[in-house]
Amino acid sequence: MAESFHPIPGGAACFFEAAQAGVIRSLVSQVAELVRSDADSGPGTEGDLESELGLSGNAEPPDDPVLARLLPNGYRDDPEASAEFRRYTEESLRSGKVASAEAVLASLPPDGGEVRLSEPDCQLWLRALNDVRLALSIRLGITDEDDDLMDDLSVSDPRSAYVWVYQWLAYLQDSLLEALT
Repeated sequence: MAESFHPIPGGAACFFEAAQAGVIRSLVSQVAELVRSDADSGPGTEGDLESELGLSGNAEPPDDPVLARLLPNGYRDDPEASAEFRRYTEESLRSGKVASAEAVLASLPPDGGEVRLSEPDCQLWLRALNDVRLALSIRLGITDEDDDLMDDLSVSDPRSAYVWVYQWLAYLQDSLLEALT
């Protein structure tokens, strides 16, 4: 069984093998890059009032289903309110997601090792792990009803390794939450 987070004074700690650190670093980096690269269609040019206020030029949800899940509509039943909400919140949401990813990358040694996190760092890790799990769930078609999906997949199914990673990340999140309580 993989290591789990355990409580330490003021936070949590966990030991990661090199392969585990590599998987987390790769997935967190990919999600951060996706969130960051799609932002090019966001704010206006430098010096423009919208940019200076941190407003997004995006009024519509992203076309990419993963980004649409990571940057959801604020109001499902009111497109106008949702568009306005997106203009005011999307840039800070994107920035927060990238900052969480960068915190994971800064604290997780590429070759593995012990990670010791303060409580604020734990919160950043939880956000980044959640973003990766959301991205994987969209790409794999995992829904809440698929809790036993691994039981239904054969070893030859190309999704089985990704579903295992998805479940492992859920295990890490749970252990980190438990370490904080």
